[in-house]
Amino acid sequence: MMSRMRVTIRSPRPDDVVPYAEAVRRSAAHIGRWNPVEPDGMPDLLSRQGAGLRTFLIVDAETGGLVGKCNVANIVMARFCNGVLGYDSYEPFVGTGRMSEGMRLVVERCFTPAERGGLGLHRLEINVQPDNERSIAMARRLGFRHEGLTPRMLFLQEAWRDHERFALTAEEWPTPVR
Repeated sequence: MMSRMRVTIRSPRPDDVVPYAEAVRRSAAHIGRWNPVEPDGMPDLLSRQGAGLRTFLIVDAETGGLVGKCNVANIVMARFCNGVLGYDSYEPFVGTGRMSEGMRLVVERCFTPAERGGLGLHRLEINVQPDNERSIAMARRLGFRHEGLTPRMLFLQEAWRDHERFALTAEEWPTPVR
């Protein structure tokens, strides 16, 4: 791992509305093959933050530009302590390794106990359409194991899409948090 991280992560805030819209528009061709392109979605995303959804923006440390976004959705605590990661990367940072760095920070935050500022999760999932090779590579880089195919999981681009399911537990994370 690099000695100096090129990115930071943080929660979105109201002043991210315009930079987010610009990043999504700039990256529409890249995002649109797999996910909805919603440049005006930040206000709704901000309003939905809570116990079941936490969003992290991945920010370039040098320029302050938005590298990407990761939603930790469907968070369920109690005996499950599980969340589902969904992410988009933005131009001009696609392919620079910054998104991977940021996702490592997000996973670490998810597995960090709540009393230490994390989400206190035990298990994370990533669900990826089978042809989305870059997102599958991301899941594998982060150490997620393949669990199987979920047929017709999400309604995207006017059709129900199959997804490959990947998962990781806190015990499997390269730097386990106690």
